[in-house]
Amino acid sequence: MSMKEELLRKIADRSIVAGVVGLGYVGLPLAVEKAKAGFKTIGFDMQPGKVDMVNAGKNYIGDVVSSDLAQLVAEGMLSATSDFSFIRSVDFVAICVPTPLDEHQQPDISYVRSSAESIAKYLHRGMMVVLESTTYPGTTEELLKPILESSGLKCSEDFYLGFSPERVDPGNALYKTKNTPKVVGGLGADASDVICAMYEAVLQNKVFRASSPAVAEMTKILENTYRNVNIGLINELAMLCHRMRIPLWEVIDAAATKPFGFTPFYPGPGLGGHCIPLDPYYLSWKAREYGFHTSMIESSMMVNDRMPEYCVGRAADLLSRRARRALNGAKVLVLGVAYKGGIDDYRESPAIRVIEKLREEGAEVVFYDPYVPVYRKNGKEFSGAGELTPELVASADMVIITTAHKNVDYDMVQRHAKIIFDTKNVTKDLRDRSNIEVL
Repeated sequence: MSMKEELLRKIADRSIVAGVVGLGYVGLPLAVEKAKAGFKTIGFDMQPGKVDMVNAGKNYIGDVVSSDLAQLVAEGMLSATSDFSFIRSVDFVAICVPTPLDEHQQPDISYVRSSAESIAKYLHRGMMVVLESTTYPGTTEELLKPILESSGLKCSEDFYLGFSPERVDPGNALYKTKNTPKVVGGLGADASDVICAMYEAVLQNKVFRASSPAVAEMTKILENTYRNVNIGLINELAMLCHRMRIPLWEVIDAAATKPFGFTPFYPGPGLGGHCIPLDPYYLSWKAREYGFHTSMIESSMMVNDRMPEYCVGRAADLLSRRARRALNGAKVLVLGVAYKGGIDDYRESPAIRVIEKLREEGAEVVFYDPYVPVYRKNGKEFSGAGELTPELVASADMVIITTAHKNVDYDMVQRHAKIIFDTKNVTKDLRDRSNIEVL
């Protein structure tokens, strides 16, 4: 029996042991779904706290059902470890580690490289390795393949390699890991066959077969660059419409009535999360290798990057016009630290940049977020107000809404606030708008 036939048989009879490297927002939900599909799964993470919590059946990711995690651990279907020697026990491993930007806004693939080197030490014949971390086109073939082949095994002959971009959308009530369509690009037809078969055995939606890892890598970059560019457009229009005294939010609602040729995007204080603010940088960095300048993409990045500063400028102008006072020395209540509504994820959150800029301008800042009572930045810990009370709202010279959480009593906020600057238009249904200005 060939290696491909053996793996397809093991997938069919659920004798595959699956591994997931990185137990964060992408890795833990994937590990849970693999275990739920009948595959014994081992999660690998270098943070002892995460390993201990998983092994205790304690959940720390919003998109994972806590009872599912506890049951899978109790049944012995899911476990976690920091010991990469257990890689020798797995037949399939997905790499789901972070790919941040460094201080020069260039791709930091050190986590991917380190993971690949750890896997290479215990790589064995008949293994499938799939990179899910968002990265620049070419990473799988140019970086992972040589590292894995340093084990002495040959790609496509002794093991299979591919790329399948994660498409996690934290807080999405409709699409989770289980039912989001998957894209797979394997190195060779046999690799694509077995990797697709593995995902098809786990997920409930279609698996699109890309012709190469590079196509799959570029797919993820396109998805998020598309959003970055369109949000950049709408943020720039927000600035223009403010000068022209045209209500942009109404313009968007009007344009959205067109049943074809228009997709609504909305302005805000900037972009957050791990993907949309970062992915265009990966593409523009890689494009320079080919002597290509991504002018449109970089322009949208510049617009989005300056939105936190623009919002603070608008807030200062609003405070001056309505209260005849400067931002310096004013007490500002910021509502929302998470990068989007309904979640506790504050990675790359523009709200934190707004808070930092307000403090630079001399404002006394208090924040409240029902999901994020504390956030950490540059080794420091910042605590928010434990409760959103009428007294807290009334004590502020201005309230700035930076995250569209639904479980905030905005009616109460409106009744007690002196001035509200709403950057997310969450107050649109309130009748009394005398103290509200929107982005």
